[in-house]
Amino acid sequence: MKEHLNNYINNEVKLRGALIGISIYSQSSGEKYYEHLGDTRLHPASNMKLFTSAAALAVLGEDYTFSTEIKMIGYLDGATLKGNLYFIGKGDPTLVPSAFTNLAKQLLKNGIKKIEGDIFGDDTWYDDNRISPDLVWTDEQYYYGAQVSALSASPNDDYDTSSIIVEVKPGETIGTKPVYSIFPKTDIVKIENNAVTVEVASEDELIITRDYGSNVIRIFGNIMLGSESQREFMSVPAPSLYALDLFKQALEKEGVVCDGELRLGQAPENALLILSRKSIPLSELLIPFMKLSNNAHAEILVKEMGKIVYGEGSWEKGIAVINRELVKFGINMETILIKDGSGISHSNLIPANEIAHLLFEVQKKPWYYMFLDALPVSGAKERMIGGTLHERMRGKSVKAKTGTIEGVSTLSGYMKTENGTDLIFSIMINNLLNEEDGKLIEDEIVEIIDRFG
Repeated sequence: MKEHLNNYINNEVKLRGALIGISIYSQSSGEKYYEHLGDTRLHPASNMKLFTSAAALAVLGEDYTFSTEIKMIGYLDGATLKGNLYFIGKGDPTLVPSAFTNLAKQLLKNGIKKIEGDIFGDDTWYDDNRISPDLVWTDEQYYYGAQVSALSASPNDDYDTSSIIVEVKPGETIGTKPVYSIFPKTDIVKIENNAVTVEVASEDELIITRDYGSNVIRIFGNIMLGSESQREFMSVPAPSLYALDLFKQALEKEGVVCDGELRLGQAPENALLILSRKSIPLSELLIPFMKLSNNAHAEILVKEMGKIVYGEGSWEKGIAVINRELVKFGINMETILIKDGSGISHSNLIPANEIAHLLFEVQKKPWYYMFLDALPVSGAKERMIGGTLHERMRGKSVKAKTGTIEGVSTLSGYMKTENGTDLIFSIMINNLLNEEDGKLIEDEIVEIIDRFG
């Protein structure tokens, strides 16, 4: 295997000018079978999520849930609340539209049919730093760069927090504007539609974008007559107000009269708890988190660990918790640098040997099989099984975390070779001119390992 891998690395054209770190361990003994620049610090991209999920399982536990609370100040006069209602977020990434509907129905069951005061959104469980450290500003408009708030909403069961789905369909005739829709509907964002339906597709394709710091989503370019609709998951610039807006909509749909305004503010200590909601447990959240490589989930987990351990829901405190836990896994902390939980930062630095070492050590934990089941599976068609590997390495027995940011592609996990050998591997490629080349390189390296490992 060593000779074949060395020949590939030395002769592969796609690797010219790039850096590649490789580490291969025995899954059972931890013996190192092969390494190439294994101790060289490289950007891990979403392989960072391996560290975040392991720390979260160790600190929070597989049964951990996020809570959402509704409290009140004032008193009930019959079915009328003479006072303010407080919608309190504590990091729950699973607040989809149906969850808001269920909360509104529960409020009705508690006898409240009218709110004369204001409805407050309390997002103070985490700090007010919403943007992931070192996030490229052009990424902030998309779901994978969404702001992180203790109070947020997700459009679907992928739990892409603080985002909405924008769908655009061609108009009925050439020259007309396409038809757009957003889900869930909210007044927090505005749509500016300047696109045109055309007869033949052109280079001026449809573009959906949100300007930096703006709540206006712009649709422009061309969409071909009769073509399929196009969708984009866009981040919402005010996640707490977005969640609060959906909650008020749900209340009004259920017939609750809301006389006051929507505001942000912390619930008073003497506020009375009316009802609460629990999210799915961490063991279940790990599936969309790791299979689909959800950045927001990673950063929420970082802040939650900081809140639970140090009483502060911040990146600084959360990363301190991750670093503390990694020491327990035997990670050499003198050779790594962690700036976030998702890996979207280009400042994260981790050697391939340390990733492989982590993957060996987690096997000793009681939650290991939950960790393993959350990894994407090569060639598995089912979306929540194959995840980001559902179209790759068909016929191979690979469970691994992918990673992609500009110039970076990574793949680390577990595999069983053709001859039945169980291996741990980490492949980290940096300084690529085209990160799509990285996926091809990784697949070709896995093929060599599979045949000769």
